[in-house]
Amino acid sequence: MLNISTNNVNKSVDISRFSSVQKAFNKRHYKHFNRLLIIFAIIGIIILFLPWTQSITASGLVTTLTPDQRPQTIQSPIPGRIEKWHVREGDFVKKGDTILFISEIKNEYFDPNLVERTGQQIKAKSASVVSYTGKVKALNNRISALANERQLKLQQAENKLLQSKLKVKSDSIDFQASKTNLNIAEKQFSRTEQLQSEGLKAVTDVEEKRLKLQETQAKLISQENKYLAAQNEVINARVELNRISAEYSDKIAKAQSDKFTAESSGFDAEAQVTKLENAYTNYSMRNDMYYIKAPQDGYINKAIKAGIGETFKEGEQLVGITPSKFDIAIETFINPIDLPLVHLNEQFRVQFDGWPAIIFSGWPNVSYGTYGAKVVAIERFISPNGKFRILLAPIEGEHKWPEAVRVGSGARAIGLLEDVPIWFELWRQLNGFPPNYYQPNGAKTGKADKK
Repeated sequence: MLNISTNNVNKSVDISRFSSVQKAFNKRHYKHFNRLLIIFAIIGIIILFLPWTQSITASGLVTTLTPDQRPQTIQSPIPGRIEKWHVREGDFVKKGDTILFISEIKNEYFDPNLVERTGQQIKAKSASVVSYTGKVKALNNRISALANERQLKLQQAENKLLQSKLKVKSDSIDFQASKTNLNIAEKQFSRTEQLQSEGLKAVTDVEEKRLKLQETQAKLISQENKYLAAQNEVINARVELNRISAEYSDKIAKAQSDKFTAESSGFDAEAQVTKLENAYTNYSMRNDMYYIKAPQDGYINKAIKAGIGETFKEGEQLVGITPSKFDIAIETFINPIDLPLVHLNEQFRVQFDGWPAIIFSGWPNVSYGTYGAKVVAIERFISPNGKFRILLAPIEGEHKWPEAVRVGSGARAIGLLEDVPIWFELWRQLNGFPPNYYQPNGAKTGKADKK
């Protein structure tokens, strides 16, 4: 029957008389079967030319659109000991509500009146600054008074020096007059003595002239003494002038030294006041840190540090909180080979874990249980898992994402790319080629505009 041999059995044996052969080779059924094959072939050819949306798939997790909306832990910036809890796990808290109260464990902060006493120290040091400021003003007044007094004393000494110089001139004139008188008296005595020897003058006349000569000599000596005394007075006046200048310079220098010392002490006191004010502010802020407060509205997830009296270091996690209001998003990762296919505002379809879905990746319009998303962020550097991170957000105007989805739930994303015929997609899949590289319409338009 297989016609393998050269001997044709169908020529020597008539098989048409068998009922099975009659049923198998009935022309009527054969025609229907051929028609069915032709119909299926035509439908298959038509299907091959139907549009198919290329796509890429990626898995990820549900997250939030902005970092401040993601679950976080609350830490204490200072070390302490838990004294009292004001909330329970699962409670809703508003921003600024007290979550727990802690106490100090460092001995330098044990004093309950530390802030008040620091304020008293600030007042005392501020008064010290005022006192130093007053001392500086007083020393400035003293320096001004000494400068004025020195000027007057110097003028007085200069006047006395001028008087001494004038007296020297006067005594010098008198001394020269005495010398002249002495010359005249000597000449008169000599002439009288000569006339007396000639008998023209009496002895008494000679004695009178001798007496006058002696008086003139005595007067010359007296005037010379006065002249020398006047010169000494000039020297003394100059010495006094220098003494006054040196004395008041020393007094002014000492007052300025006291002034600089007072200013230095005042600056030191101001620095201590600033330091105390800084400490006062730090202590006040530290007191506020004893109350651990909620940074935003949300729900208490878990108390990481539990119990009363448990100590912790600064920066340790104390309690977890989840914001009550957040914009949901999908954090997913794509292979590096698919990165050129993803652009900002690129559309994706998302399936959430726990939500039933019927997915036709090539026909997203007939899929059920998926939700629209768009790319809002693409990571610029590869992640530790060897893929690139992208962030998906809901598309406005489409069906809203389920409200019951929780942050951290699993999700599967399908990126919608270019529409191609089914035969092309089958050919691509059989050859292992990547999806077609293309630019979105917005990018193409932008390039055209730039040109």
